[in-house]
Amino acid sequence: MKLISILTVSLLLFNTPQPDITTDELIKVMKTQDSLLFDVGFNTCDISQFEKLVSDSGFTFYHDQSGMMSSKQEFISSIKDGLCQLDYKPRRELVEGSMELYPLKKDGVIYAAMQMGIHKFYAIEKGKPEYLTSTAKFMHLWKLEGGEWKLAQVMSFEHKRPK
Repeated sequence: MKLISILTVSLLLFNTPQPDITTDELIKVMKTQDSLLFDVGFNTCDISQFEKLVSDSGFTFYHDQSGMMSSKQEFISSIKDGLCQLDYKPRRELVEGSMELYPLKKDGVIYAAMQMGIHKFYAIEKGKPEYLTSTAKFMHLWKLEGGEWKLAQVMSFEHKRPK
C-alpha cells in the first residue's frame, strides 16, 4: 500500500504523461479546453482562463496579421490591453464539424495533442445586430504538464473578411 502511494506521488511530481486515453475521451477533453479558452476566456474577456490554460514555458503565438508573441505574459497582455479594450465585444465561434485532433505519443503514451479547425469571429455592438468580422484557420498544440492540458503553441492564419 505504501509503495503504491509513493509511486502515485512520484508520477504526479515528475510530470509523467497520463496513461493512454481513448480518442473519444481526448476529443471530449479538447472540446472542453477549447470552450474554456474561447467561450469563457475570449468571449467574456476572462483573463483568469488564459492564466490557467496557457503554458508557462515556451509558449508562442503566430498570427498572420498581427505577428508573433513569444511569451505567455505578452499574449495575455495583448488580450487584456487590446482585444478586451476594443470598441465592440468580440465573439469567437468554432465552425461545427471543423475540429481535427491528432494525439502525439511517446512510447505509446499521449503527451500532447494537435487541435486544428476553423473559427469565425463576430462583433457585438450596442444597438446593432451581431456581424461577422473574419473567418480563420487555427492550430493549437496542447501539452500535458503536471497532469493538466496547457496551450503551448498557437497558429492563427488565413484570416478572411466577409465579402
